[in-house]
Amino acid sequence: MPNLFRRRNQDEWLSMTDEIHTDEPPDSRRKGRTRDKRTIGPVPNLEEHVKSDWWRRIFNHLYLKTDGDVVDDQRITGREIDRVARVLRLGPDEKILDLCCGQGRHTLELARRGYNAEGLDQSHYLIQRARSTAKREGLQVRFREGDARRLPYRTDSYDVVLVLGNSFGYFDSVEEDLRILTELRRILKPWGQVLLDVADGEYLKEHFQPRSWEWIDRTMFVCRERSLSLDGQRLISREVITDVDKGVVADQFYAERLYTRDALRQLLERAGFSRIAFHEIATESQRNQDLGMMERRHIVTAAIRKEWAKAKAKGQERAKHVAVMLGDPTKADALKPSCVFDDDDFYTIDQMKAALRELKGYRFTYLCKHDTMIPDLTKLKGKVDYIFNLCDEGFNNDPRKELHVPALLEMLDIPYTGSAPQSLAFCYDKSLVRGIAKEMGIPVPDACFITPGDRTYDVGMKFPVIVKPNSGDSSYGITQRSIAHTIEELSDIISSLRTTLGYSQSLLVEEFLTGKDISVGIIGNPSGYYTVLPITEEDYSALPPELPRICGYEAKWLPDSPYWKIVSRPANLPEETEKVVVRCCLALFERLECRDYCRFDWRLDEHGNPKLLEVNPNPGWCWDGHLAKMAKYAGLSYPDMLGRVLKAAEERFGMDQETGAREAEAKTVPLDLSRQEA
Repeated sequence: MPNLFRRRNQDEWLSMTDEIHTDEPPDSRRKGRTRDKRTIGPVPNLEEHVKSDWWRRIFNHLYLKTDGDVVDDQRITGREIDRVARVLRLGPDEKILDLCCGQGRHTLELARRGYNAEGLDQSHYLIQRARSTAKREGLQVRFREGDARRLPYRTDSYDVVLVLGNSFGYFDSVEEDLRILTELRRILKPWGQVLLDVADGEYLKEHFQPRSWEWIDRTMFVCRERSLSLDGQRLISREVITDVDKGVVADQFYAERLYTRDALRQLLERAGFSRIAFHEIATESQRNQDLGMMERRHIVTAAIRKEWAKAKAKGQERAKHVAVMLGDPTKADALKPSCVFDDDDFYTIDQMKAALRELKGYRFTYLCKHDTMIPDLTKLKGKVDYIFNLCDEGFNNDPRKELHVPALLEMLDIPYTGSAPQSLAFCYDKSLVRGIAKEMGIPVPDACFITPGDRTYDVGMKFPVIVKPNSGDSSYGITQRSIAHTIEELSDIISSLRTTLGYSQSLLVEEFLTGKDISVGIIGNPSGYYTVLPITEEDYSALPPELPRICGYEAKWLPDSPYWKIVSRPANLPEETEKVVVRCCLALFERLECRDYCRFDWRLDEHGNPKLLEVNPNPGWCWDGHLAKMAKYAGLSYPDMLGRVLKAAEERFGMDQETGAREAEAKTVPLDLSRQEA
């Protein structure tokens, strides 16, 4: 190891300046760039830099490095479970929830010992790690993503809830911590037990390390500084992680509440717990350097005395109130042939409303005025169970603002169906999806990315090729004239598209595949129950032979076009091809963070090999769309299809707890892929 790094003292390291959360080495930054206001060196007040939701971003692969000596050591985990099992006198038939489970180290260890345990955490990265480990070891363990303040579990369902690894006290207020305990009271059975593994607040207030630094491994070290919050109730920490080659890779702030035994006892009593007891637990570390909040801990156990929740009599269930979000029919829509909502659009909406009326146990409110969307949603907050997001037109009918609708719902903290803004942003960019797929080993066509400034084109693939907008949906910009057989034709098509779409639009040139054009639809979530709908292929037999075999804008929007004659029918594929395509779709569903339903478009090459074209996380919901056609081939009516989407979201929210019914539904799923446990 270079002596340079050994000679530096901790004060020198902590005075280095860098930008928060950057992955760029300092030398790569452009000279003269205006410094971000968040750019900091030494700071007088650490508390000012702590975001209220810091916990959403910090638990990633770096966390498993910086804290790996404690949280990623199997021997330590085993001894902690030994202690937990003795204190709680765990029985083999008890149902255990490992809350804030991280990468699932405790959940998995419990499962290895034969206990019935499952885990929940807010970190997508850590939950994926947990599922991968479970799958690799052949353990039947369920892991879910979720917020500890709104648990997706039914009342009276667990014997034990564990909150291990010092994962309690992350929020700004005590009331938020109380919300967690109130949720635990709800999901625990009468006389169920809770165990909290928490920092010894009294000790840390007096003995925390103000500054430290340590080597994580031979290439990375971390510098830390700490101070008490202004009210003295939280420990504020700053962590600067440096790679010896790349420079500073993270500069992050976090905080944790320092509960004394008395304060913790009072909080548990407020939540309705009794039989509160404190126990010691040893903190171990292979590095044995800066243990931070883990330096001194104790575990506290408590029981809940309550009555079983009264079961609702059949027929007395409260109807769920769902608000349906739609495009605005009073505004222009550039993707539609006439640029406005026409009779066909209104007929489609009427069909959807009629289908929803057939669903029992619901009442629906419809939102389509985008000028008043924010105040309308604000008024509905707390009065609707969730939003059925069918606004695939985008906010103000702008397709570039499709993700703005769920983003608004996120800010208002209103649950909704379908994918989150980040997933929609991923999938809107076809080139980005291609890159992710290639990284995962999923085959994609050869392609060339054309930027707005490109004037020469070295596509590097054989003709013919197809030219399409890199972003967008509804096949806008893809027509029979999108196929190029020569470099001259390619240049003409690009010029024409730039005239039509604008010169700021990036384009994608792909090899034109001549095999079957297939689509895969999924309803549900692979972390729970899901349905893989029958794969469909496009039937081009009615198309004049001189026209290219594509299902573009003309097939979807122009009734007078010969492409309108294209029909979708169940795909006739080799069994192995079908299995490969479905498994790739399920992997992409999770990797791209799709939710509740999604459609994947593929095409076979001349040799019958499938290649991914695009992913649509907000697929068309209309009565005659691709998803509805797939559902029909599965024996599902249009109302059934919409109902399945609603049920998928409700299961994700924790509202749908009729597991037996869901299992019965899953029996119709092809390829025996009805449930993925891990």
